[in-house]
Amino acid sequence: MELLDVFAVVVEQVSLNKASQLLNISQPALSRKIMKLEEELGVELFTRKGKRLELTKAGQICYDHALELRHLERKFKQNIQMYKAAGTHTSITIGASLTTLQATLPDLVTNYLQVYPLTEIKLLTGKTHEIVTMVKENKVDIGIVASRINATSLHCEPLFDDHLCLVLPFGHPFIDRAEITMNDLNDLPMILFSKGTWYRILMDELFHRYTIFPNVQMEIDSFEAIIRLVSTCKTATLLPKSYLREDLLENNELILRYLVELEQTKRTTSLIYSDQATDNPESAKFIRQAVNYFAEHK
Repeated sequence: MELLDVFAVVVEQVSLNKASQLLNISQPALSRKIMKLEEELGVELFTRKGKRLELTKAGQICYDHALELRHLERKFKQNIQMYKAAGTHTSITIGASLTTLQATLPDLVTNYLQVYPLTEIKLLTGKTHEIVTMVKENKVDIGIVASRINATSLHCEPLFDDHLCLVLPFGHPFIDRAEITMNDLNDLPMILFSKGTWYRILMDELFHRYTIFPNVQMEIDSFEAIIRLVSTCKTATLLPKSYLREDLLENNELILRYLVELEQTKRTTSLIYSDQATDNPESAKFIRQAVNYFAEHK
């Protein structure tokens, strides 16, 4: 490595004299280093033309390799510095619903790992009441749920507010309607979240309040599966606004329609944790990062 680095400097200075000054060694010592490299490789690296040094073909190969090694060494040192700056390897276990895992966590986790790249994040899924139990029993460090949790043994940190939207596929007869009301949802073919999930409980309360009986054709836990099937089966669905990115709607040929009654179905997605999590520096960092992230993206 040392001889190749010295050789590269000579090539770039096109002069033993200039290279020796830059490297702060005598010209005879520098000449000996170049001769030693040529002996080890068994090839001539330079030809002399007057006072100038010109690379041989073997010298050009050697110089290209020296540049590659220089780049790798620089990258290696940068990675070491990043490792030292990030600290030691740590891990956090997060509990969340499948829909939160698919829609909310990817951006949040990506943001966190950009700051703390050596963190291993483990994920457990469950329904809201199951996540609450996991947090209480310290099976997870942190839980993310689509609700405000009021429990004496837990801390609840609101992240963002959300409400339901009517989602329709291209070609659906409701798309061209100037206005859609709750009564229009009566007997409407729909794909909904499975019974027992938090958003399905919210939907059933809504249907009961307005005496609506939708034609539920499928019940699915997976948000991504609902998105695909709504487009394929040409049915409607109700989904949280925060899950519905513009690119997701465009790629699946879906349209959002807002109903006043649906906008009143506000729910707060929260981060929950126990006293034990506050004593854990890694959990505390994640909580702080999550709150700041959603504050910046409101």
